Amino acid sequence: MLSLEVKNTLNIDREFETVEVDISVLNHNKLDYFVILDKNKKEIISQLIDTDFDGKKDVLIFQPSIKANSTKRYTLTISDKKQDAAFVHCYSRFVPERTDDYAWENNRVAFRTFGPVAQKMIEEGVKGGTLSSGMDAWLKRVEYPIINKWYDKTTKGIGSYHKDTGEGLDNFHVGLSRGVGGIAVKVDTSYYFSKNFTAYKTITTGPIRTSFILNYETWDANGNQLEESKLISLDYGQNLSRFEINITGTDSISAGLTLHKKDGIIAKNKNWISYWEPFDDSELGQGLVTTDAYFINSKEYITSKKDESNLYMNLRVVDHKVVYYAGFGWKKSNQFKNKQEWESYLKAFSEKINSPLLIKKL
Repeated sequence: MLSLEVKNTLNIDREFETVEVDISVLNHNKLDYFVILDKNKKEIISQLIDTDFDGKKDVLIFQPSIKANSTKRYTLTISDKKQDAAFVHCYSRFVPERTDDYAWENNRVAFRTFGPVAQKMIEEGVKGGTLSSGMDAWLKRVEYPIINKWYDKTTKGIGSYHKDTGEGLDNFHVGLSRGVGGIAVKVDTSYYFSKNFTAYKTITTGPIRTSFILNYETWDANGNQLEESKLISLDYGQNLSRFEINITGTDSISAGLTLHKKDGIIAKNKNWISYWEPFDDSELGQGLVTTDAYFINSKEYITSKKDESNLYMNLRVVDHKVVYYAGFGWKKSNQFKNKQEWESYLKAFSEKINSPLLIKKL
């Protein structure tokens, strides 16, 4: 048994933030399950993750709910009973039945991006391919998982995820744009992109987090050879995916939000950017947030070239790594009523990741 203290140093109440406990140093049998108990000995939903792929869980995550400027204590203990798998709201998988997408979701948002077969189809002139390393948004408005359901009805020809029948739809165009959080490297006045991902590895799905790795072929930015992989995760209750970019060959990158028809409202602040736009019969906010360590500045790039107008956040590479968060809020989902609520969410998100909850073993 181990006592833990979680501290909130901000003057705001906090929930749906994930804290991690390293359990790799604790001696335990792999058949046992660690659980988190609150002060009343009630079990808190948690998730065990094998982050180094050795077959043994080494990190436990959970989401404490903590008032402003306060501290809570929890107990880490061992149970012989596995948690109910029905809590799997954070889900991702490779989708070979729709060419070769990789898709991910939680209870609020869903995303996808595109693989090598889709790229090859474009290069060979085969209909139905996609050439893009941009991030596609699936606009869901239900809390339950929709990825498998939407793909199933589309591939079986009994419906289409491009039509909203009450759960949401995919009406978000990516093309060559960066979508919601894809990256570029700027050399002189031009932006260069990678192509589709070439390989993937699913790390975890569960009640609190889904995470996975995408690898890319070496790509060229005006003579600079870049090696890139992405560790992407999405936690319960959040609208933003976490992107950890591992990259060599550049000392900065630009993470972007597509400007679509260029008829929306841009907001640029330290550590976060937003684009709020009219969107079919509703409105949509895109956002990107980072920490002080990576933020350089932000700038919109407007061009007549199809799909290449993006709002960029320029980010420094630190020890071959960049971390940022990107996602969206759809007015029709009833999560955000207007631009002001969306921007308030991004501002608070920025404050939280720059002053994370502090966890201490007692």
